[in-house]
Order: sequence, then C-alpha cells, then structure tokens
Amino acid sequence: MEQPLAPYSVCNLAAVNLAEMADKETKTVNFEKLKRTVEVGVRMQDNVIDATPYFLDENKKQALGERRVGLGVMGLHDLLIYCETQYGSEEGNELIDKVFETIAVTAYKASVELAKEKGSFPFLTGETAEETNRLRQAFTETGFMSKMPSDILEDIKEYGIRNSHLLTVAPTGSTGTMVGVSTGLEPYFSFSYYRSGRLGKFIEVKADIVQEYLDKNPDADPENLPEWFISAMELSAEAHADAQCVIQRWIDSSISKTVNAPRGYTVDKVQKVYERLYKGGAKGGTVYVDGSRDTQVLTLKAEENTFSETEEAPKEKGKVVLVDTIQALRSTNVTIGNEVGNTCPVCREGTVEDIGGCNTCTSCGAQLKCGL
Repeated sequence: MEQPLAPYSVCNLAAVNLAEMADKETKTVNFEKLKRTVEVGVRMQDNVIDATPYFLDENKKQALGERRVGLGVMGLHDLLIYCETQYGSEEGNELIDKVFETIAVTAYKASVELAKEKGSFPFLTGETAEETNRLRQAFTETGFMSKMPSDILEDIKEYGIRNSHLLTVAPTGSTGTMVGVSTGLEPYFSFSYYRSGRLGKFIEVKADIVQEYLDKNPDADPENLPEWFISAMELSAEAHADAQCVIQRWIDSSISKTVNAPRGYTVDKVQKVYERLYKGGAKGGTVYVDGSRDTQVLTLKAEENTFSETEEAPKEKGKVVLVDTIQALRSTNVTIGNEVGNTCPVCREGTVEDIGGCNTCTSCGAQLKCGL
C-alpha cells in the first residue's frame, strides 16, 4: 500500500512524467524543468483539495485540516535509459537519489511558499501562539524532515507549511501505460511482454522507447541492446530492493514497488529480501515470485526465467478463445457467466469454480470474479 491514511483521510495523487525531464542530446536530467514541474504539481494538487466536493463531513474536516497531497512519478526507467544509466546499478542509484532529492526539496519549498501565500494547514496551528510554535517545532524534528535544508526548516517554524504530506509513489499502471512510459518507479517488466486484458486475452506490449532507440541507431541489434535496457526480470531481487530504499529516503509517505524474483525463489530468500527492505528504511514492500500464481497480469513471451535447473517445465495451457459476438452467446443452451457453476465466458469449455477465493475457470484458468 503506497498511502497509509488516518481515519477519514483522503489524498489526491498526481505523477510527474520523468521521461520528459531528460535532455536526450546531452543524456542528462534537466533539473530546472523538473523543479518547475514539481512546483506546478504541488500548487495544482493543493487547489484540488479546495475544489473537491466532499460528501462526508468527516472527510471534509480531515482533508481541509491536513491538506495532504501525494505527488509521485512515472517514467523513471525511461529517464535512466535516456541518460544511458542502468537501473539498479550503483551509478543508477546515485542518479535516482539526486532526482528524488530534487523532487522532495522542491515540493517542500513550494508548500512553504503556499503557506506564506494562503496559510499553513490547520492541524499545524494551535489555539495559542505558543502551541503553534510547539507544533511547528515538532514537525521539523521528524526523521524525514532532518534531511531538509535549514532554510526550509526555519521557514516552517515561522510560516508553517501548506500540506502535511507531499509525496507518494503510486503504481500509475493504467496512466503510465496510456502515456507510453514505464509505470511508477518500476523498471520495464520486459521490452516485449504480454499483458492480460479484462476478458482474459493476453495482449502483446512492446515498449516505445526501444523503437525510438532503434530509429536513432539503425545499425543497432534489436536482440542485443545496450546494458541500460535491463528489464525487471533481469535485475536481482536485491537490486530491486536497494533502488526502492534509495527512493524511500525522499518520500514522506510510502511507495508502491514490486521486487520481482525468478521462479523457484525460496521462502528463505523472500524473507531476506523483506529484511533488506526493512533495514534499508522502506515503509513497505512486495515480493512477487514469477509463476507463483496460476495467472498473472504480466508474463514474458518465453517462459525461460527459471531459478532452479531442476524445476519442472511449466505445463502448456490451452489456447484462449474469446466469445466473438453476442449472437454466439445466445446460440448456446448453457448458462455462461462468472458465477460458480456457470460455463466460462472466455473459453466456453470449463466451468466456473471457487478456487483460492476467486471464481476461476477450470479449463483456461481465467479469474472471472474475486471474492476476497
């Protein structure tokens, strides 16, 4: 979970497209453009708090009292690729650290300026001047704020700050895919992979950034791309975890990140990854072992990502056949649907059963309804 909240809290999320912060000619980050974008993002999200219609008085009181926002990112891997820097490497983590430090410091400066203009968030204001000073002093002495420049801390003591929280990294799965960049802070799962759709169909997805590189480098071998085109499944679980911990230093809320592990990854190894995340300062974490569920959202074109050479080869599954038309549905004399006992609407061969908390087809394995 990337956003822990108090009772009745709400948080509006937004994401900076880091792919647009790259100077493709110099292969560097345009930090001035990044700062301007963050400043606009903070002001926009703060305005959303006032523009939102609240249906519960408790929501309104909490939202206007803490004025929490969550500015995040998408396209981090694209930015690293444009800078010809490998995700998960020491050099990559150094660049990531600088990028997220810039985002954090700029966001907090922007929120302080908004406090000077519009006032601090009410929960940081006491009934007396002495109480207000005490609250602001306590705010600046938190662990996260200890990393902020002294001028920001002094301004908060004098003026307060507009927003109680400013940063979080949500997955941005749909929006990142729509824009055509890597989602959230994740590296590309693969540069050619299959994504499951709502009807169970697996759609092949190819990353735009690869074609862009090949267009600019016509002599390049598409089967042997430079090292900075590393995929999530090529990274070690430890590299995933370390990148997350670097980013967490500069995120005042939590972040969404998946540590991808290969097939056959043991329980003991998973435990060590969680311990690594904890010791590195992460507020949470997810470890996903490839193939650990019957169906998954993302799969490689070739199931060759194995951890153990003694592992049994995966069984081939039957082809998925979609119901083409409404007439095809009406021509059958069986009940097709997603309830237990129905005929599967995807393959029309299996029956729907309650398997592991989900209504699942016994033939093609499509998960049609979650009961959890």
